[in-house]
Amino acid sequence: MTNASAKEHRPPIHLLAAESDMVADMALVAEHRQPVVTAMLLEEIERAELHDPDTMPPGHVRLNSHVTFIDEKTEELREVQIVLPADANIEKGRISILTPMGAALYGLGEGHTIRWPDLFGNYRPIRIVRVKEAGTTADA
Repeated sequence: MTNASAKEHRPPIHLLAAESDMVADMALVAEHRQPVVTAMLLEEIERAELHDPDTMPPGHVRLNSHVTFIDEKTEELREVQIVLPADANIEKGRISILTPMGAALYGLGEGHTIRWPDLFGNYRPIRIVRVKEAGTTADA
């Protein structure tokens, strides 16, 4: 089964414990509107290694991180910022944590690749090139 094999090859993810609790709560509130994304995001949070700010390894995607990644299917290089739904603005490159792409990137580290379904259910390999923490890039 394609979905099972995709799960077997998921890279490790690292999250801030307090932030992951907030994101999980937000996902549960949105579950009736976005059941598939909510399920995927909660599954990723469940398997994550949780950290305090002092033990969080650098180079992992958190809320407000700026992420450069390659869609290895199309070879398209993109840079986005992972944000809360209220701050999302696709024209400014801010994508919500409650989207398939936001959920896919959350917690991944630089150099990691994950196969993740897009809005149409097609699995795409996505590789993280670089992660900048919030505040390291001026954002107007």
